[in-house]
Amino acid sequence: MYDIIIIGAGTAGLTAGIYATRAGKSVLILEQKTYGGQIINTPDIENYPGIAHVSGFQFAQGLYDQAMALGVTYKVEKVLSVAVGNSKSVKTSEGEYTCKAVIIATGAKNRPLGLDRESELTGAGVSYCATCDGAFFRNKEVAVVGGGNTALEDAAFLSNYCSKVYIIHRRDEFRGDKKDVDTLKAKENVEFVLDSVPTELLGEDMINGIRVKNVKTDETRDLTVKGVFIAIGQMPDNQAFADIVKLDDQGYIIADESCETGTEGVYAAGDCRTKTVRQLTTAAADGAVAALAAAKLA
Repeated sequence: MYDIIIIGAGTAGLTAGIYATRAGKSVLILEQKTYGGQIINTPDIENYPGIAHVSGFQFAQGLYDQAMALGVTYKVEKVLSVAVGNSKSVKTSEGEYTCKAVIIATGAKNRPLGLDRESELTGAGVSYCATCDGAFFRNKEVAVVGGGNTALEDAAFLSNYCSKVYIIHRRDEFRGDKKDVDTLKAKENVEFVLDSVPTELLGEDMINGIRVKNVKTDETRDLTVKGVFIAIGQMPDNQAFADIVKLDDQGYIIADESCETGTEGVYAAGDCRTKTVRQLTTAAADGAVAALAAAKLA
C-alpha cells in the first residue's frame, strides 16, 4: 500500500515524486521503459529557467537521482489498468499495487507518418530519434520530416554528421524558432523541401529514398537518402485509462491547470493531458501541482 502511485517517469512524473515525497508521502513510480522520457534524446536544453545549457540525459539523471535520494520507490513495469474506489488499484505486467491517489504522467510518444511499410522499415533507415541514430548515417544523405523545433534541432544535429540533410515540411514557413531556421539556412549541406509531404518510402529491406509531393503543384520528387527521421509531433498513450478518466478526441486526458481529471484521487500531469503548451517547465509545474493535490488527499 502506497500513498501515491505515479505512472510515468518523465519530467512530470519525477517532479511529482520529488514533491510528494517531500510532503511526507510514500511514493511508487512505475515506468515501462526508462526514466527521463523523451527529453533524454535532446542534446542541449537551453530554455529551462536558471540552467543555460544541459543535455537532456543530464537533466533527466538529475531528476531521477533527486527523487531516489528522497526515498521514492521506482519500478520498471508496464501499467495495464487502474481501478478506482475507496482505494486505487494499479495492475501492472508484474503484479498489483494499491494506493490512495494516482498521478498519470505518461507523456506522449512519437507520431508516425502513416506511410506504407513505415513500421517495417523502422530501424532500417526510418528513425524517430536523430540523437540516437544519427551517427549511423555519417557521410550519408538523410531527410528530416517536420516543421517544429524538434525537426529543426534534428536537422541541425544531423548536419554535423551527414553529407546532406533535406528538411521536408508541408508548409512554406516553420513552426519552430526563427533562430534555428536561420542557422540551418546558413548551412551548405541543408536543403529545405517546402510545401511538400512524403508519399512513399523507397527501398526494399533498407531505405534508399523518399518520394515527396508538392501540395501546391502536385509535382512529385524522389530524394535519394539512406535515412528518414520523422519529427511531426507527439501523440498520447492513454487508452489504458479510458475507463476511469475522460479523453478528448485526440486521446489526451481532459484536465486543466489543477491537474484534476474529474475522478477523485486521479490526476494527470505533463504532456498526457489537455494543454496548449508542452515544455519542460510546464511538465515540471504539472508534477508539482498534481503531487501537492494528491498529498492532501492521501
